[in-house]
Amino acid sequence: MSPTQLSVVRMIPIAHRVAHAGRGRLAVWRLLNSVRGWNGSHTPVDDVRWALERIRAQLPPDTPIGLIGHSLGARAAILSVGEENVRSVVALAPWVYPHDGDVDATGRRVLVVHGANDRVASPGRARAAASRLARTGQVSVIRVDNGEHTMLRRRKTFEGLAADFTTATLLGEAPDDPRGPLAHVLSGESFATV
Repeated sequence: MSPTQLSVVRMIPIAHRVAHAGRGRLAVWRLLNSVRGWNGSHTPVDDVRWALERIRAQLPPDTPIGLIGHSLGARAAILSVGEENVRSVVALAPWVYPHDGDVDATGRRVLVVHGANDRVASPGRARAAASRLARTGQVSVIRVDNGEHTMLRRRKTFEGLAADFTTATLLGEAPDDPRGPLAHVLSGESFATV
């Protein structure tokens, strides 16, 4: 995958937002997948597992890890939720199948953020996968009104939800807005709209 591909470049401001929200208490790595797309012989999940091995080798044992992905990267994050030390997943506009939710997310928090106007990745399939995933983990969906797959329209909303959910789940920080959608899903609600 090329580092100049738009989907790769789109994650840069999200990585910066997470690092800023963590105020020096979170290390942020960006994964560049070894292949583009999804095929039977090698998938982005293989790349996630490879990266997690290297990250865990650099961190103290039991350091919690949060995964954030967009589109197929969100699918890879969801399918990697059960990996060692993973505590949370943010799936941004995930391109998934409903059966992708058939993974064990016990003890994990998952947030699916999907634009209502996404024409690339189906919000309905994302909700179906989230529903199946909720059988074992704490899963919530936030629908972003007027949001699209590129996350450019309402980009600050997508970026803020990813950063704030990650700091809340890894560092125990409460969201800035105690009445906002993130506060609602962190308190156990399964669906919110922003």
